[in-house]
Amino acid sequence: MEYATLPFIKQTLANALDVIVHEDHHIPIVAVNIWYHVGSKDEQPGRTGFAHLFEHLMFEGSEHHNSGFFPPLQQAGALLNGSTNTDRTNYWEVVPTSALDRALWMESDRMGYLLPALTQDRFETQRDVVLNERRQNYENRPYGFAMMAMTAALFPEDHPYHWPTIGSPDDIRAMRLEEVRDFFRTYYHPGNASLTLAGDIDPARALELVERYFGDLPAGPKPQSVRAVAALDRERRLLLEDRVELPRVYMAWHSPRIFADGDAEMDLLADLLANGKTSRLYRTLVFERRVALDVSAAQSSRELAGFFLLVATAAPGQSLTEICAVIDVELQRLAEAGPSEAEMERARAQTEAQFMYRLQTIGGFGGKSDQLNAYNVFRGDPGFFATDLARYRDATRDGVGAAARRTLTRDRRVVLSVVPRGQAPLALPGSDQVSVF
Repeated sequence: MEYATLPFIKQTLANALDVIVHEDHHIPIVAVNIWYHVGSKDEQPGRTGFAHLFEHLMFEGSEHHNSGFFPPLQQAGALLNGSTNTDRTNYWEVVPTSALDRALWMESDRMGYLLPALTQDRFETQRDVVLNERRQNYENRPYGFAMMAMTAALFPEDHPYHWPTIGSPDDIRAMRLEEVRDFFRTYYHPGNASLTLAGDIDPARALELVERYFGDLPAGPKPQSVRAVAALDRERRLLLEDRVELPRVYMAWHSPRIFADGDAEMDLLADLLANGKTSRLYRTLVFERRVALDVSAAQSSRELAGFFLLVATAAPGQSLTEICAVIDVELQRLAEAGPSEAEMERARAQTEAQFMYRLQTIGGFGGKSDQLNAYNVFRGDPGFFATDLARYRDATRDGVGAAARRTLTRDRRVVLSVVPRGQAPLALPGSDQVSVF
């Protein structure tokens, strides 16, 4: 079967900036998408939150445009945003073709000339914004600390995935301006970036514009690669009391890193186990037994390591012990017999539909420009789309069953019970109470 492709051209400037261009003349817009190969994994214990802080600082102004990044582009009709995770930081704009010069000039100015505009006052203001964001999105949100507790238990203290991307509040408060400046000099330069232009643009013209705006920026030193390993040798049961109404259980296992052998099989496992009303756990927990209100699963594929996550919220009056017993029975069945061919077909079809859906947009999170950068940064090959899709199309029942047996074992997992405050007995037996700050 002929696989889909995502056509592009790639050129690397003399300063080591990777430039990728994808033509799509259906609509007179261009997506500008830039990835910096830096995330919270590039920080150190006690010095966390730097990468996420720059997600904010990069929108506050640079030397030749010393004010907010949003207004000039929005006035031209652009959409724009950015995000940070453990492994990368990205910024994107989708602009009318006529505004492409403006977008490239502004991106190049904050890449090359952010530090002259990074004042003590601006740094402290955005640091306070981040602390407030942490309070809103984690501390004051039901179940908001759960994933912090899970990753802290899955990965040891010196592992780059141990701490949350937003950073710890103590570390954020302890930041100093010169440390922040040094972090920028290390990671935010052409030699650690990948720029994609996708849309209504001729490739030759696109490369000419990128050379004009970015070609004279210095490359900067190539950051050292981060390496780390993690493993579990037993089941760890944890208890977190929170301001919630219903108990919820989280289960997590170490799993293959992004694009590694077994990664695609774990994605398919997540779909057939708990995503959609026909999935095994939804049908059993929610529809038939009615012991859970919801259930979900995901393969969290990251650059250094992955983890597989199952989450279920107890229905009123139902116990986490019963929910976990049902989950364990289903996991055992899956390990012994593997998925059915009908389950495989459904999971493959859902995955392929997601691949095709992402091809419908050129910009934003997950659009074609974002995909090209992801493949370039993590694989060194923007043309990995067809090979990526083939991993799922070629997956077999035996392969998925083997992945389940290899990964989803009871003796190497973290199980977290999140229960209403003052109701610790609702947690699974043998759970150790944890605190998250």
